[in-house]
Amino acid sequence: MVQGEWVGETIGPDVWETCRELIPAGSVFAFLAEHRGQLFPAVMFEDMYPSANGRPSMPPQVLAAAITLQALHGMSDFETVQELRCDLRWKAACGLGLHDMAFDPSLLAYFRRRLARSACPNRVFEAVREVVKATGVLKGKHRRALDSTVLDDAVATQDTVTQLISAVRAVIREVPGAGPAAAVQCTAHDYSDPGKPRIAWNDRQARADLVDALVGDALRLLGHLPEQELGEKAANAAGLLALVAGQDVEPAQESDGRDGRWRITRGTAPDRVVSTVDPEARHIHKNRTRHQEGFRAHAAFEPEAGLFTEVALTAGSGAGNHEAAVAQDLLADEDQDLTVLGDTAYGTGELREALEADGHTLVIKPPPLRQAIPGGFTTDDFHVDTQAGHVTCPAGHTKALGRPLSGGNRQAQFKKTLPRLPFARTLHQVQDRTRLQRPSPVRPPQNRPGPGRHQPGMAGRVPPLATTRRTRHRLARRQRQPPRPLPRRPQEQHLAPQPGSRPQPPPPHQPRTHPHRHHLDPHPHHHIDQRAARPTAGQPPQQDLHRPSR
Repeated sequence: MVQGEWVGETIGPDVWETCRELIPAGSVFAFLAEHRGQLFPAVMFEDMYPSANGRPSMPPQVLAAAITLQALHGMSDFETVQELRCDLRWKAACGLGLHDMAFDPSLLAYFRRRLARSACPNRVFEAVREVVKATGVLKGKHRRALDSTVLDDAVATQDTVTQLISAVRAVIREVPGAGPAAAVQCTAHDYSDPGKPRIAWNDRQARADLVDALVGDALRLLGHLPEQELGEKAANAAGLLALVAGQDVEPAQESDGRDGRWRITRGTAPDRVVSTVDPEARHIHKNRTRHQEGFRAHAAFEPEAGLFTEVALTAGSGAGNHEAAVAQDLLADEDQDLTVLGDTAYGTGELREALEADGHTLVIKPPPLRQAIPGGFTTDDFHVDTQAGHVTCPAGHTKALGRPLSGGNRQAQFKKTLPRLPFARTLHQVQDRTRLQRPSPVRPPQNRPGPGRHQPGMAGRVPPLATTRRTRHRLARRQRQPPRPLPRRPQEQHLAPQPGSRPQPPPPHQPRTHPHRHHLDPHPHHHIDQRAARPTAGQPPQQDLHRPSR
């Protein structure tokens, strides 16, 4: 495809010439309409269209102006094209005519792909930044906000079997002469079959044998490739197969790795490739409940004007791609003292020390300190003196700091021995025995002057108590449900109150009548002659004729 040239011909009347009064002066639309040619000259995009033959493309100046407005308004490709078709401001900014129907939305994706693969992928951003500096829009604005976001990738996490099969297929497809070698060396699976291997997937041993065979196929194929100079695609395919064959497996039990027996490793590689479709994508944990695959975008911007001053795109995981590790590079080109705003991700001691050394004022939320156990201590409760090399606990006990470890951390261990407790103990007592028996790591820098010294999270953080879930649940259950008291004598078991039962009313003062005895009171409907019933002297009492005699 040949680079298209802008010749100034429009479909219909020129919107900027006919509707200049309708577009606000000083807006970004008016600026692009007047200075689009100087901002995005044709020579800027010559390396993106190296071919001299083919159909002319859409002028890159129009596409560059379109993606600039798209990034400013946060729109999708479809919404951007709709604005180009219906909004006079967008037509004037991009140089389209009144009757111009713009282009297909997929053209924006192709243009961004060309930018990403070029030698200078940030050329549009750098051109806009030069204009911002020349116009003085950020002059007198001394605040910069730091933030990051996750850019989702259109891939799904693949398991080890899928990655091995896909990587072997890529080597067979891209490396010259790999097909005959694979036909001889790869016998674990028919790699021309698009489906998965036909095994009993619910059988653990069958899955282990399959992984062992696939890793063996990959290693044998890499060892029998023809000796030749590989191109970019072929070298990437061979390197990806070697990476996939070693990131998720380890030598089998009782094996040194030289007998060709392999198994799934017990853990996860630090920089694991999650998919062979896009090997650069990584698994990202934004928080405990949100897991994604993609990249991490970092930005420094002026919060009042909303203009980005620096951007960076890194992998989604890794210590070198953390927000605090990239933040210093985002502010490296600033030539004035700033007020830096950020969340807890930028609250590390190293970044604070570096930014304060550059003369910046920090408004960064410190990360909260979490107690190892409820009611326990935090690192701020200890007094750390790195010059003397000792740490003092809240009770006044002093321990010496250990030697610096590989990461510069130093540990101090406090032990407290309690008398042996009986079996029936509370949760607090059990945790109190192990509260101070863990080493407290002290991470540099310490004893730093300034307001950040006493903010939570500046010193080292005590790791949480390493107890198993079963132990915690058992202790919590023992605390919630106290033992049930039992009566002393077996015959009183039925009188023992159940836990949580309602209190019974006290017994009445008069003894209850036996249930088998007849009530001697007359029935209210029975008529008895009191005079006849009243006995006289020397006569037996008359019986009630309405009741049967006993």
